[in-house]
Amino acid sequence: MGKHPNILWIITDQQRAESLSINGCENASTPVLDGLAKTGANFTSAISGFPLCCPYRGSMLTSRYPHKCVPGHEYQLPPEQPTVAAAFNEQGYDTFYLGKWHLDGAKEAEERAGTHYVPRERRGGFRSWLGYENNNAQYDCYLHGHRGEEEIEMFRLPRYETDAITDIMIEYLQKKANGETPFFAVMSVQPPHDPYVAPPENQRRHTPAEIKFRPNVPPVESIRKDAARELAGYYAMIENIDQNVGRIVDCLNQTGLMEHTHIIYFSDHGDMHGSHGQFRKTTPYQEAVNVPFIISGEKRGAHVVGRKAGNVDRVPVNHVDIAPTSLGLCGLPIPDWMEGTDYSGMRILKRRKSSYPTSAYLQSVIPTHHDDSINKPWRGIVTTDGYKYICLEGMDWLLFDLNTDPYELVNLAHNDKYLSLRHRLKRELRSWIEKTGDSFLLPEE
Repeated sequence: MGKHPNILWIITDQQRAESLSINGCENASTPVLDGLAKTGANFTSAISGFPLCCPYRGSMLTSRYPHKCVPGHEYQLPPEQPTVAAAFNEQGYDTFYLGKWHLDGAKEAEERAGTHYVPRERRGGFRSWLGYENNNAQYDCYLHGHRGEEEIEMFRLPRYETDAITDIMIEYLQKKANGETPFFAVMSVQPPHDPYVAPPENQRRHTPAEIKFRPNVPPVESIRKDAARELAGYYAMIENIDQNVGRIVDCLNQTGLMEHTHIIYFSDHGDMHGSHGQFRKTTPYQEAVNVPFIISGEKRGAHVVGRKAGNVDRVPVNHVDIAPTSLGLCGLPIPDWMEGTDYSGMRILKRRKSSYPTSAYLQSVIPTHHDDSINKPWRGIVTTDGYKYICLEGMDWLLFDLNTDPYELVNLAHNDKYLSLRHRLKRELRSWIEKTGDSFLLPEE
């Protein structure tokens, strides 16, 4: 093995934190991910700072906030912007990106994004890149890209997307097992994004009639009917993901890579699925912004000196934090252009920082105006002491005490009993706007 450990990101699309059984899910069984969470650090308060595919993905790769990088849906990642791949390349790592990209600005109205060609100069600087721009057809998925200097023409995956992409990642890991060069590899899959289609062997265990709803899904027939139909496929897809992560874990164990590889499992945002009567993302409710985030692998278990295992609560790790945390896990320098926080000290105790932010910044910079989305810009924060404050331009919108109201049933934003709390949170939000160079009209205090 090389001097530094490896990093493997596994990214899903539209998976909320609640969907893991270790996080309380009653509709799906995720034993592999639960195992990674128990032997690693399970960040139960992780968030999607902009609950939308493209902005989140731009920020996760660059550690730059969306308004400086990818401010909206189908906006292109600036080709001149360095990514985390550049930082790993400089340290002699082999860098490999596999799967969904969604950072080249392809418009579905103009072409099928699933067969959109991403030029090499817009592939984030990865030494190898095998992916697709965007594709909402899990049985009709095409990849293209390059391996080193070799260009790879577009080809169709032979089976269900998550299964086939996992095959490719396992092949890559097996080839890396006896090498001296450390790697930074990314596996990004579209499931459990809609359409909610899972392989038959997973789907047969999930039917709409068996779905257990969250307490904030209103008892409105049309909403519950649509939500149940979606969720049956959604949880089946998640169980398929868990099985494929199991295949990767087996590969890492069998090749001996596990002892030298940090696994980071996360999603770009969640999905409302009828909670508060809403669907999809772009809203600041927990179902959309609270995502799974697990750091595991590399000398796993609490019994290993210097490793912290189990739940990490009230730490709202954000999209901009993933890149610096990954570098921190490997003991590598973090470039000055990265804006996020290195949370590797929450997993490796000897790398603990003296202080961490007391909140995380939430944004919707440019609304999509899609159906089932919030059609106005908003800003907000989630704090480490359990509060969430959100505002529209010039107007308070939402304020929740997540400590006592985890399903966000009671909005305190317009109750002056909580005036001092609202002022405190608004001041903290203002500091985020100023610190990040954002522009947004806050409500008057």
